[in-house]
Amino acid sequence: MERLTGGEATVKTLELLGVKTVFGLPGVQNDWLYNAFYDHRENFRIIHTRHEQGAAYMGLGYALATGEPAVFNVVPGPGLLNATAAMATAYALNAKLMCLSGQIPTKAIGRDLGVLHEINNQDDIISSLTKWSGRANSPSQIPSMIRQAWQQMESGRPRPVGLEIPMDILAATEMVDFESNIGRPYSPPIDEDVVIDIAKKLGNASSPMIFVGSGAQGASQHVRAIAEALQAPVVGYRTGMGVVDARSYLSLHQPAAKELWMKADVILAIGTNMRVPMQKWIKKHKPSLLRIDVDPTSHEKFSTPDIALTASAEQALPILRNHLEIHNKKRSSREEELENVRAVWKKKCSVLEPQLSYLKIIREELGEDGIFVDELTQIGFASRIAYPVYNPRTYISTGYMGTLGYGFPTALGVKVAKPDVPVISVTGDGGFMFGVQELASAVQHKIPLITLLFNNNKFGNVQQMQKNDYGGRVIASDLHNPDFVKMTESFGAQGIRANSFEEVRQGIQRGKTVDVPTVIEIPVGDMPSVDQFR
Repeated sequence: MERLTGGEATVKTLELLGVKTVFGLPGVQNDWLYNAFYDHRENFRIIHTRHEQGAAYMGLGYALATGEPAVFNVVPGPGLLNATAAMATAYALNAKLMCLSGQIPTKAIGRDLGVLHEINNQDDIISSLTKWSGRANSPSQIPSMIRQAWQQMESGRPRPVGLEIPMDILAATEMVDFESNIGRPYSPPIDEDVVIDIAKKLGNASSPMIFVGSGAQGASQHVRAIAEALQAPVVGYRTGMGVVDARSYLSLHQPAAKELWMKADVILAIGTNMRVPMQKWIKKHKPSLLRIDVDPTSHEKFSTPDIALTASAEQALPILRNHLEIHNKKRSSREEELENVRAVWKKKCSVLEPQLSYLKIIREELGEDGIFVDELTQIGFASRIAYPVYNPRTYISTGYMGTLGYGFPTALGVKVAKPDVPVISVTGDGGFMFGVQELASAVQHKIPLITLLFNNNKFGNVQQMQKNDYGGRVIASDLHNPDFVKMTESFGAQGIRANSFEEVRQGIQRGKTVDVPTVIEIPVGDMPSVDQFR
């Protein structure tokens, strides 16, 4: 045991857990925390940002790119509130993100005294956005509470967690024990009889399909092997893209799979809720549904499955592979059939120009392991149904939360996590301005992210809907913008304007050669909507 301040107990616990990067924005309620970071500054990379939203989104990007827990820190009240959009997005994306929030002095909590940064029921705000939340009421509680938060992130369905530490607790000293009785991450035990039932059902299927989501990202190798054995197409949307390499004939974008669904007799869903098929396609055809998900509440969200196994994909799929070797019938290759489905889809979505040409350049310039971060733009929307993803965690999307402006700061966190691979963020002029101040953070911390900024001087998707769905009643969707190239350069970053596909490619290549962020402004007009494929 050691006598430490709450701040020192926090920093040492994070260090023992292997944390090396923390995103945050210091303030008076967290002074004792950053004072402790100073003494351990050789062991941490502290990425301080210009806005709490940026810190939280960067933490989100780090978590999504690595699959490991990430930590961000903010002051209470307005600092926490500024971070909540990112926390909601992390919840939607099943991200292991820890919010380490300051809090006003313990004796003032809940008294509505008008203390600096006081808001009522801050703990309720945190709990509504997290899987687990708590408040440390003494320095000695901090190690075990952080470990408990860690266990929650690493157990079952990963989602964000939050811990409040009041400013007086960070400053107080107490004997602190770092030995913890908090157990290791836990997973539900595998019911092998259920696995056998799934294997038999799949093995006898004549036209099986597999749908994957974020819950399958850590079991890509097993998904690919099972798909090969069954000759089953694998469908991923957003977080499921890349679980099976898009270059495989077994890989399908979601819209391309609709007709196959109508012929399928058995569906295996792995770590996905399959919202669109389960809310729309199933009305016309209901195949047998088999579900593997670590979250038992996911099984019956939309329809009761024929068989459900509560288990992580990493645990369940190796066992399923073994039993499929026994119960799978002899199958002929479906390569010709599925390549035809892929070709039909490629032709059908070819109307999405110029989006597809930009995506082709991005794919080629990212190479085998580069990471693409989407945004709420026509390029981003097209990428969800047409961009070829080769590996898990190399396509980052906002998920169902649809948080405009998340892309740029999230991509900065991705680049911090993956400094040795190219990372490209696509954004629009509207969304980019949500977090433009983080250009300063990126320059200061030497984060060489490449951003493609598609500028049409409007909230393009909003205006498109106003024109198409509301008789052209355009309101509050035109934008006045700065000179993005000059603005970027004023931050000390590299600004480029590209007026052709080739200039975009050249800009990306230039961005790979510098140690500061690059923003490539691309003037664009209206683009065809992906809504035609919904």
